[in-house]
Amino acid sequence: MILRIAGVLLLLLLVAGVSHLAAVERLKLNVSPSVAFAPANVVVRASIEPDAQNRAVEVEAESPAFYRSSEIELDGDRAPRTNTFEFRSLPPGVYEVSATLMGPGETVRATVHHEVDVRGDGEDDSPD
Repeated sequence: MILRIAGVLLLLLLVAGVSHLAAVERLKLNVSPSVAFAPANVVVRASIEPDAQNRAVEVEAESPAFYRSSEIELDGDRAPRTNTFEFRSLPPGVYEVSATLMGPGETVRATVHHEVDVRGDGEDDSPD
């Protein structure tokens, strides 16, 4: 009985791990630069695996003091594999840049995050 329970738990963990890996592979994000001086222009490239269930991709750049987003519709498996977004003139701040791949009925198919540090004049990492 204990072996059966352990086997079922192991199977559930494997299935959860495989589905998580599948979600990660659906969407990849390349953000450049990762550190810049304000006002910064940040280029985000979202690479999306073709799938008939893909409906839209939304990219957001958010800091404690600033927010910007952009969303495009996708034509399922006929959509381009790479979509490029550009956020211009971002003010200083540490930004969480995220991309969300949406499916039918606005279901979330995958989400990825990157951090971007936009520095103001005279900022550095040196200790005082």
